[in-house]
Amino acid sequence: MKKQVQFIYAALIYFFLYLPLAVMVAYSFNASRFTMQWKGFTLHWYDQLLHDASLIQAALHSLAIATCSATAACVVGTVTALAIHRWRFAGRKTIHAVLFIMMMSPDIVIGISLLVLFMAISLPLGFWTLFMAHVTLCVPFVAITVHGRLQGFDPHVVEAARDLGAGEYEVWRHIILPMTMPAVLAGWFMSFTLSLDDVIIAFFTTGPTFEILPLRIYSMVRLGLKPEVNALCAVMILITAVAVVTTQGLLKERQ
Repeated sequence: MKKQVQFIYAALIYFFLYLPLAVMVAYSFNASRFTMQWKGFTLHWYDQLLHDASLIQAALHSLAIATCSATAACVVGTVTALAIHRWRFAGRKTIHAVLFIMMMSPDIVIGISLLVLFMAISLPLGFWTLFMAHVTLCVPFVAITVHGRLQGFDPHVVEAARDLGAGEYEVWRHIILPMTMPAVLAGWFMSFTLSLDDVIIAFFTTGPTFEILPLRIYSMVRLGLKPEVNALCAVMILITAVAVVTTQGLLKERQ
């Protein structure tokens, strides 16, 4: 009886969370353009997506910025996590606290503060400003993820390697990097998802010459809900789901 109640409770939670997404995906296959009534199954809206040049360009921009910012955030976040874990220096605890503050800060605050900074230094809004903004957004998530992995290390492994004559590079190359790689990859996929889905920070930090997919979707929805938007969101849900599942698989401890 207890297991049945738990199952029903979990089913209701998932139903509440995923019903809107399921409805949107279902209507992306609806043949009707102007009403919510079901007029039959069609792939026409997905075909239109493939032939929309401006939409494809926005999608390519999003993939490019997400890939570049996730890679840069992984490098900076991993180095930050290693510094916090391995060395004792002034400001170490402050840096660790700042990472959590950045994670907890509202996106609109981050977006406006970065916009003020870019305006103060007269940096034109476009690819590079959005790239720096997304790196700023993603670095704390990578650093915390990698740092959590480093805390689970057995320090005697590194000590044994040093006793056997391994230098700093050999320890990093053959011990630390392989052991942290699942967390690094998980941080990369997490950063990729955050960058790909971001609307608020991108709204403040990108310019009219560099349009990305989330802002394109936002502008399309403001003019009315179109079937192409449902199809586009369904594709983004699929990409996000693959990234999240991959991240969770990498974070899962190996038996």
